[in-house]
Amino acid sequence: MTARASAGLRRSRPVRSRPVRGRPNVAAGLLTLVWLVIVGVPLYAIVSDSLQPSDQYTAAGPLSPPHHLTFANFGTALANGFGRYILNTAIVTAVSVVLTLALAVPVAYAIVRSRNRLVAWTFRMFLMGLAIPAQATIIPVYLIITRLHLYDSLTAIILPTVAFALPLSILVLCSSLRDVPRELYEAMTLEGAGSVRLLWSLVLPLSRAGIATVSIFTALSAWNGFLFPLILTQSASSRVYTLGLWQYQSQFGAINVPGLMAAVLLCALPVLVLYLLARRWLIAGLAGIGGR
Repeated sequence: MTARASAGLRRSRPVRSRPVRGRPNVAAGLLTLVWLVIVGVPLYAIVSDSLQPSDQYTAAGPLSPPHHLTFANFGTALANGFGRYILNTAIVTAVSVVLTLALAVPVAYAIVRSRNRLVAWTFRMFLMGLAIPAQATIIPVYLIITRLHLYDSLTAIILPTVAFALPLSILVLCSSLRDVPRELYEAMTLEGAGSVRLLWSLVLPLSRAGIATVSIFTALSAWNGFLFPLILTQSASSRVYTLGLWQYQSQFGAINVPGLMAAVLLCALPVLVLYLLARRWLIAGLAGIGGR
């Protein structure tokens, strides 16, 4: 090998770059610490207060660590009907999510695939629903529910919840369905696939992130709903947990804070588990990344 060739070989070798160590972002670290305190202190207070007796809470204060752990507050909450309230809330949430997806997915599929002007106007009508708050329609909703003889039932909560979840759900699903490549539609159409098979075999698997996002937002809206249960229900048999927390006080107005915190913790655990299970799909749907 000549000297010129060896010199060219040395020049062609990749030069290893040293890793550049950036300066630590002190401001971001401090802001993260502040945010951790803002989020962590209420969570600590809920767990700590739910595990201590009422007299210890009154004497030591809300942020004091429990010296005598007790689970009697959870038994008190369940004895006051929170087991039934959580079950009613779970039924309302599950049915609301299923109905919302059953209506929103076909509508979003038709909006994305159709070139009809009527379908485009339908999409605009759904978008207008985002600007209408539930508080502005509570009187017409109450009249409709009473005329349908659905007052004081779980159905009276489910139907308005689904109606107000549809606009945002359709908007999110339309954005997710538009990311499906048109070539895949054409390839399956050439193989003889119809609209139903396209929806079932192509659209649903490639839109899992958007479906998961819609499911979580609908579930959170139904789980934490307060206005519709307050106006459209009355008896304890159809009461959800938000009304149970609101009415969880004595006749003299004194609140059993440790018992109330235990009830709050019982009601928050299902939502926390749901978020932990579907966190990846939720983040992917919010970022506009299709789940694979």
